[in-house]
Amino acid sequence: MASEPGTPPSRQLPGHIAAALAGAGGATDSAGRPWAGRSLAGDDAKIHNFDDDDGTADAGYLAAVAGLRAGTGSESSVVASLATARVFIPIVAQLAEEEESAHGLQADKQADMALVTLKAADGRTAMPAFTSAAALPAWHPEARPVAVYAARAALSAVAEGAELLVLDPGADVTFVVRRPAVWALAQQQDWVPSYLDADLAAEMGRAAGSFPAVRRIELLPGRGVASRAADGTAIPGGGAGPELQVVLYLEDGLDAAGVQQLVAGLQAEWSRNVLFGERVDSIEIKLRRAAE
Repeated sequence: MASEPGTPPSRQLPGHIAAALAGAGGATDSAGRPWAGRSLAGDDAKIHNFDDDDGTADAGYLAAVAGLRAGTGSESSVVASLATARVFIPIVAQLAEEEESAHGLQADKQADMALVTLKAADGRTAMPAFTSAAALPAWHPEARPVAVYAARAALSAVAEGAELLVLDPGADVTFVVRRPAVWALAQQQDWVPSYLDADLAAEMGRAAGSFPAVRRIELLPGRGVASRAADGTAIPGGGAGPELQVVLYLEDGLDAAGVQQLVAGLQAEWSRNVLFGERVDSIEIKLRRAAE
């Protein structure tokens, strides 16, 4: 039977993320220290936590990616390694105001610095981040690297309306952190892929129980979980999605219209579930006979 892709509708931001975004630009920094009375001398001169950073990729991240490539690691291990990793996000100059010179020529009067965002193949906004300082100028020579913890990069992605965090675009291995993992990273929580999420499977199974023609469901990795290294090697993770394949085992006797109505009803039921909205990035549905 045919497979049908789908993407859950946009959901309200989790409370922790909304609170963090609401606090941006406030009277204190992210550690709660007041901005008032600060100087640029002494301890205050240290404007970030990476003054002694040599710009190389985080060892934990490299080990997690190596494990994934070797088949001994997992997507969740790679995302977990980002919890304490430093990354570089690219910003570029963006003309904010222009003026005419004495000779009638246009000249830049004021420029702002802006985060770089990308458009994914499915039209969603993605934010690039780089695990090493050398990887960023190789991708965009005019971009300036800003060192941040990966969790802060994830929060910035949410603030920019980006659903994907793309690590090292154009490098040997490009790893895409999908929306549920971006949200978990921004909240500094553990992430479990939807195809391994027992709580999610139970919720989706309960919803499917309202449709008598559905005998059982099975959650598997979707076709979009895998990615490829620059040399063509297949990697079992880091893809942009769809990341969840839902197999519906149906009773015999349903015609095409009945199947279509059932799938539409199930998707509508799942889309109203808060857990589904938070933990599923995109799905594909495969139909099988219950006897299979």
